Amino acid sequence: MKAHFTLLAQYNQWMNEQIYHAAAQLNEQQLKQDRGAFFASILGTLNHNLVGDIIWLKRFANHPEAKQVLQGVHAFPQPTALDESLFTELNACQQARQRLDELIINLIAELADDALNSPLTYSSMKGQQASKAFGLLLLHFFNHQTHHRGQLTTLLSQAGLDTGVTDLLALIPNH
Repeated sequence: MKAHFTLLAQYNQWMNEQIYHAAAQLNEQQLKQDRGAFFASILGTLNHNLVGDIIWLKRFANHPEAKQVLQGVHAFPQPTALDESLFTELNACQQARQRLDELIINLIAELADDALNSPLTYSSMKGQQASKAFGLLLLHFFNHQTHHRGQLTTLLSQAGLDTGVTDLLALIPNH
């Protein structure tokens, strides 16, 4: 199972690089333009992906197998809303994205397979407690990123930009 998460972490980093490369071709007004998406703009959606990742990585940092490797996530402020704009400029957003992607790569590299079946107890943003299998929470984490990157590729396409190949298939090695 860990090999699957390693691939997803690599895919996450690769796709984020492609999206930020495409977004860098837009000016500030184009990045902040309300395009009718869930988080309004391209920059708003980029921020949402960061917010979601920070929230989940801080939760994951409470897992005994992840505490050490995720120490760096505590340098990020705790988001208070899913639509919070942590960064108003693309460059700062991209730097945060790169730091988070490295944390994600390192987290997966350090995890043992048996940790994926162990529970993680956490509180939702509304204060509700839950305890779920760590591996399934990781699956949700990667799925959430993919969902919003799909929105981003659409928004970028509508702005006349091509993010290139977006399929996970591109990273699956030949057998």
